[in-house]
Amino acid sequence: MNLRSISRVALACACALTFSSCGLFNNQQDANGTEGKPFKNPHPPGTYEHFAAEPTYPKTFSIYKNQELYSQVNASNSSLVLNTATQRGKLMMGDQVVMDYPISSGRSSHPSPKGRFVVLEKIVDKRSNRYGRIYDAEGNCVNTDADSTTDALPEGGKFQGAQMRYWMRFTWDGVGHHIGPIPSSRRPVSHGCIRGYYKAIPDVYAKVRVGTPVTIQ
Repeated sequence: MNLRSISRVALACACALTFSSCGLFNNQQDANGTEGKPFKNPHPPGTYEHFAAEPTYPKTFSIYKNQELYSQVNASNSSLVLNTATQRGKLMMGDQVVMDYPISSGRSSHPSPKGRFVVLEKIVDKRSNRYGRIYDAEGNCVNTDADSTTDALPEGGKFQGAQMRYWMRFTWDGVGHHIGPIPSSRRPVSHGCIRGYYKAIPDVYAKVRVGTPVTIQ
């Protein structure tokens, strides 16, 4: 074998080794998530610490619910913590998390207020007095995101307020917590209220009363 042939063989071997190594590295990254190191949750399964440490948190639509604590919490010892940064809500008993669930707070043009509040009112079947849909005289929806204070009704038309079931009011100017659509992108999209996941809010509603403390972060 002459020098040129030896060089070609050496080059082919080097390329094959390089491609093989790259493929192995990429497969390890894909399988394990980060630089070939599999994620290992350090907390015991079933604990809140384990739930919150998962890589999918806080974007997950999963709900954490401690059944033992839920049986103990009631309207006299509960509180709510609603986090606009993580888009998660928590039903609390003292400093213990009873439930953790998805929320969607106010978008940039209608931000949810932050601070300390209390539940001022509870209504299971509630519709918005301001935001909703406008229908024409024939019953066709002509505005799906209407503001009754600024959007005119067509002749013979009507305004229908958005449904806000399991309403928990925080301010007298219309901010509260209720069932509402939660976008898959998990971004803030409401008009200022804090929407809660439909699978969680009835359980939360059952454990609060007028006067329950609320913190919006």
